[in-house]
Amino acid sequence: MPEPQQDEVDRLVDAWRRERADLDLRPMEVLSRVSRLSHHLDRARRQAFTEHGLESWEFDVLAALRRAGSPYELSPGRLLKETLVTSGTMTNRVDRLAARGFVARLPDPKDRRGVLVRLTDAGRATVDGALSALLDREHELLAGLDAGAQRQLAGLLRSLVVAFEN
Repeated sequence: MPEPQQDEVDRLVDAWRRERADLDLRPMEVLSRVSRLSHHLDRARRQAFTEHGLESWEFDVLAALRRAGSPYELSPGRLLKETLVTSGTMTNRVDRLAARGFVARLPDPKDRRGVLVRLTDAGRATVDGALSALLDREHELLAGLDAGAQRQLAGLLRSLVVAFEN
């Protein structure tokens, strides 16, 4: 079987091994690649969202509403939990999305003082298009791995991420 191609991380690790043979560089071999992939993913996200006239934060809010299922609405508090921002930031974001016609504020029938944020038809069409474009780019990023390798990698990454999210 042929040797796998070397990447920039291999070159960096080789240089560090030469200079610091006393260190265990295995974390660098993994996490430097994760970091580099993150940069490629960020670029792919920006391109996909720009094609649909969205900023990343706009996609995040619209996607949270879309994932909620019909009628595609959430309370501002639930949106906070879904997007991990402060209430002041969320108010500003909902205002800006409402001005673009992507969301509407409605009275909460279960709480006379509350409101619900609902995805409009325009918001749904925009987030659906942006999601399709994003997935196309993500498929391109993973093109070097077959379906089995992608499942294996997803499982390994899940094992790492779970430790930080629980």
